[in-house]
Amino acid sequence: MKRFHVHIGVEKLEEAICFYCALFGGDPVKTKPDYAKWMLNDPRVNFAISTRTKKKGVDHLGIQVEEEGELHELRSRLVRADMNVLEEGTTTCCYARSDKSWVQDLAGIPWEAYRTMEDAQFFQIAWIAPRVPVVLRTLRCS
Repeated sequence: MKRFHVHIGVEKLEEAICFYCALFGGDPVKTKPDYAKWMLNDPRVNFAISTRTKKKGVDHLGIQVEEEGELHELRSRLVRADMNVLEEGTTTCCYARSDKSWVQDLAGIPWEAYRTMEDAQFFQIAWIAPRVPVVLRTLRCS
């Protein structure tokens, strides 16, 4: 089953955690000194905030899958649409070890398609937004 992902850069983590706890009606499932994450079920959203982003506000969006087959299907759709895909593969980021692919939408927002395998002890920024390839071709919407 898929889950929508949103990562937002914040300046004051504790204040942001208080705001989102009130908004979502619950505590984050993961909290670190520079990061917090909620796994919401209604709607199904992986919502993360951190102080490690280069800018404040929406840093990137994504689709998180649970099974390897779902990730393969999602990656295939990106390729069939003739998108410029950056295959990052297995990486450690956001306190998790994941398998990731990246694209950039026409508004310049990075999107990740990924599957998380396990938690990690370190944030270790493995992605940098400027590395995401810019969509240069006309996308096929079929």
